[in-house]
Parts: sequence; structure tokens; C-alpha cells
Amino acid sequence: MSAAVKYTLGRIGLFVAVLAALWFVELNLFLKLMVALVFSAAASFFLLRPWRDEMAEEMAAAAERRRVEKERLRSALAGEDTAGDDSDGRGGDAPKS
Repeated sequence: MSAAVKYTLGRIGLFVAVLAALWFVELNLFLKLMVALVFSAAASFFLLRPWRDEMAEEMAAAAERRRVEKERLRSALAGEDTAGDDSDGRGGDAPKS
């Protein structure tokens, strides 16, 4: 399961747990929902930190993959040779013309 799904389900679960704890408290429904939202957000900041960090790493890796693929496609469209290891794309001791 992806980290984003785990984190989202964890946030929803915390919200439902806090709302269930407040259900029998004599308050307006809207006020119960707001209190549950605030307390679950604060609790998730501490309790779900590992999942949040894992999700951030996955998102950063995906962004890096997209950036690399974008650069590869741009160089392919520009007609640049990407087979060489040198910065000019010639590879090895190829003479410059």
C-alpha cells in the first residue's frame, strides 16, 4: 500500500476515533466536528510522522523521476546524443568538428 494511502486512512481514522470519543459529550454537532478536526490534526502531527515522512520521500522520488524523464525527452526532441558519457555528448576521444 502506498504511503499516501496509509497516511490518508490514518488521518481519517484519527478523525473518526476522536469524533466517536466526543459523540456522547453534550455539544452541538458542528462543534463536535470542529473539535474532532482540530484534535485529530494535532494528534496526526505526532502519531503519523513516520507515514508522513515516507509519503514525502515517495513524492520527492516521483518528482525527481519526472524531472529526469522531462530532461531526457527535451534532449531527445532537441536531437542531442545521450549515449556518450561526456558533457558534450560525444563520448570517448571522438574528434570535435
